[in-house]
Amino acid sequence: MHVQTQFSIFLVNRPGVLAGLTTALGEAKVNLEALCLVDSGESGVLRIVSEDPDAVRAVLGKEHDRWTETDVLVLDMSNTPGGFAAVARMLADGGVNILYAYCTAGIDVKRNIAVFKVADLEKARQILAG
Repeated sequence: MHVQTQFSIFLVNRPGVLAGLTTALGEAKVNLEALCLVDSGESGVLRIVSEDPDAVRAVLGKEHDRWTETDVLVLDMSNTPGGFAAVARMLADGGVNILYAYCTAGIDVKRNIAVFKVADLEKARQILAG
């Protein structure tokens, strides 16, 4: 478990916009740990987590003009029935609100990476470390 910078990138919902940005990230050798794209009509929000936030910032500074950054909790967790629920229950029982979350499967399909945006990051870390 660690805290990582997540970038929320606001995209116009048109063919090629996502491809252009992710191509630029790839050409800059930015590896994405997690990615989530949410549609909201004429625009969308691309959320990404990378081990190299400075490289992401550099690409976004050249390629894009609308993004925000926030700290999220990144967990390596079991990809089994109830795995996500167990983490959600621990946080709920500790009084931590999950604002949103998403998961990505890794090469080893028995593990995945879960990204949690929570209302109280430090409290969540304490609960999950305990």
